[in-house]
Amino acid sequence: MTKKEETTKTTYQLPIGPIHPALKEPVMFEFEIDGERIVDADVILGDIHRAIEWAGMRRNPIQIIYLAERICGICSISHPIAFIRAVENACDIGSPERAEYLRVIQAELERICSHMLWAGVAAHEIGFDSVLFLTWQMREKALDLTEYLTGNRITKGVMTIGGIRRDITKDQIPKINETLNYFKDNFEKLRHVFLDDKTFQLRSQGVGILTKEDALKLCAVGPTTRASGIKKDVRVDQPYFAYGDLDIDYITPDILTGEVNGDVYDRIIVRLLEVKQSIGLIEQCIDKMPEGDLVSEPKIPKLLAQIKKTKAEGIGRHEAPRGECVHYVKFNGDSEHPYTWKVRASTYANILPWIPMLKGEQIADIPIVAASTDPCMSCTNRVAIVDNDNHKKYELDKEQLHQLSVEKTRRLMR
Repeated sequence: MTKKEETTKTTYQLPIGPIHPALKEPVMFEFEIDGERIVDADVILGDIHRAIEWAGMRRNPIQIIYLAERICGICSISHPIAFIRAVENACDIGSPERAEYLRVIQAELERICSHMLWAGVAAHEIGFDSVLFLTWQMREKALDLTEYLTGNRITKGVMTIGGIRRDITKDQIPKINETLNYFKDNFEKLRHVFLDDKTFQLRSQGVGILTKEDALKLCAVGPTTRASGIKKDVRVDQPYFAYGDLDIDYITPDILTGEVNGDVYDRIIVRLLEVKQSIGLIEQCIDKMPEGDLVSEPKIPKLLAQIKKTKAEGIGRHEAPRGECVHYVKFNGDSEHPYTWKVRASTYANILPWIPMLKGEQIADIPIVAASTDPCMSCTNRVAIVDNDNHKKYELDKEQLHQLSVEKTRRLMR
């Protein structure tokens, strides 16, 4: 840059993170700012890596379920679902029909918990903490029901390969209905607070816009992409478990407003409507759920023996609260441990859409725009490389990373 360009330059660099009061998890942003306006943005990941995939490849699939639960506490049903679907697809393992309905109930209950938590965080990011307390008070009801059904509030430990570990008895249904009726009775209050309040409207309408074109190009998932008008939902596109038997459709903002803007306000609409949808799906499951077994193979040693003989690969997809979650496993037929296990969390697909969403916005909008995708860095971050000899971190450039990817793909194809 010449001296003349330096004197005429009106922008400056603004780093935010990886630790910052507005960020709930470590992530690094680098912004180019012109006054209060964001001219350009970059996102740098890599501040969290817990080696869960590495640890999983040294355990059997039953043990991995409990590792998968701990990829993300908020998605502690979603990651096990994607993992067990991958294993079941690879090993040709089915599950009883009753278990398929029970799995949907647990998944949709988690969606309610997740969206209510997000609503509180979103309110906090714009300084509206009274709404944070309101939504988290409501979320407690969903967590109480989760504890009642599973024995735990966060890591539930109910999913297993070929079925589910806990049933729902007739004596428990009144408690489920009581909680669902509580949410139905309070839904209008929740809708009014978020969609009619002037504070939320001013801070969310026309802010953080993700166009339909950008959402498609950047492969956004979940409420982030549906808020931009894209009808994409694994539960509808490729029904699994009992979703094919249920009345379910895509949730987009035009259902309520008649238009799609792809802004923060639309992402609020989608999540609120999905809470209402999840209530209906759970009610449908209770009404339609057949009698039957919970697992296809109750003897775990026998199940592991079948897995050990498997030489195949499988992919498991699940529409988590944040969007499509994908797990991939490969078995070589010589061990009960998977040869490889790869996780692609929903947030990974929603990182690049941050860039067009943030460009042109104000500095004060950064927290709510970033939070509007409901990001989880613990799900997303992959690896930090350390030279054991010199105890120094180093980074891989694009060519090195590409070469390593090619080499790994060739190993998997052997």
